[in-house]
Amino acid sequence: MYGEFFSIKYNKLLKRYNIKQSMSRKGNCLDNACMESFFSHFKAECFYRYPFESSNEVKEAVKNYIKFYNNKRFQKKLNNLSPTEYRAKAA
Repeated sequence: MYGEFFSIKYNKLLKRYNIKQSMSRKGNCLDNACMESFFSHFKAECFYRYPFESSNEVKEAVKNYIKFYNNKRFQKKLNNLSPTEYRAKAA
C-alpha cells in the first residue's frame, strides 16, 4: 500500500477528472510489460544518450523516438519487423 497509487492527492485527482484507476493483483507484472519494455528501450536508446537543455528538446526527442520505434525499430518478438510493419502484415 505504498507509492502514488495509494496517495491521497493522486486519488483525489483521479476522482476530480472521473478517471478509473487501473491496478492489477499484487505480483502480476504482465499487464505492464509492454510499457515497461518500451520505456526501458526509450531511456537506453534516447533519453540517457543526449544532454537536453530544455523541455522542448525533450518533447521533440520523445516525438521522434516514438515515430522511430513504431516505424523503423525492428522487434525480435515481431519477427524482426517494426510494429507498423507487423500490423500491416497481420491485416
